Amino acid sequence: MKNSNNGQMVDIRKKMNLIKDPKKLVDSYQKFPITVDCVIFGFEENVLKILLIRSDLAEFKDKWTLLGDIIKPNEELDDAADRVLFERTGMTDVFLEQVRTFSNPIRHPGGRVITVAYASLLDIGHHQLKITDNELHWHPLNSLKEMAFDHKQIVDACHKWLQKMIQEHPLGLNLLSDKFSLRELQNLYEAILGIQLDRRNFRKKFFSMDFLIDTGEMEENVPHRPGKLYKFNFKKYERNKKEWFAIDF
Repeated sequence: MKNSNNGQMVDIRKKMNLIKDPKKLVDSYQKFPITVDCVIFGFEENVLKILLIRSDLAEFKDKWTLLGDIIKPNEELDDAADRVLFERTGMTDVFLEQVRTFSNPIRHPGGRVITVAYASLLDIGHHQLKITDNELHWHPLNSLKEMAFDHKQIVDACHKWLQKMIQEHPLGLNLLSDKFSLRELQNLYEAILGIQLDRRNFRKKFFSMDFLIDTGEMEENVPHRPGKLYKFNFKKYERNKKEWFAIDF
């Protein structure tokens, strides 16, 4: 019995026109510039900040912008983000995570430009800015209003990403001293989440995960009642990551 389906497949393959010149095919595509923008959050004195510079476009004179640049022809996106951060700030060894792509056709006044946003969270005291061109500085996030391009939208999206990450992973603990008080821990979460947290509920949730180590020491030279000092048990966390659950405040 003849298999009609096999016969049809043979006919389709015979009719298929294989592309012999992939370069010609790619050359026929529309060309759009691709850029990377680095959204670098920093924590200092209980304030969440972000690295910004002045825009160098006349249309956006005096407006703040993110650190960004077009990717080079033979450059990986991750490498481009590392290069931009180094060229703009002089900083190296900063972990950058790709957050999302922004592709609104009118997001750039010069034409269609697709950008990929990368984000990171740093302890400002441990990362010195070696370059300060174009008024590069740490800007309080809560005072940030209008920005150049669609960069405020990018910042807002990355801030939401950061808020989600800090509730699902203990990445914020790296911004505190090796020994910290529960007050300092709560201040960190409040700064990033942008809300005031209930003191008793916050402490209850952290203690329930059993990753805090009581050092037996107390705060010194503080303007308030000294609190106990704790350490985060990173080794135990690595062994028992499943016990860290999303902290839903």
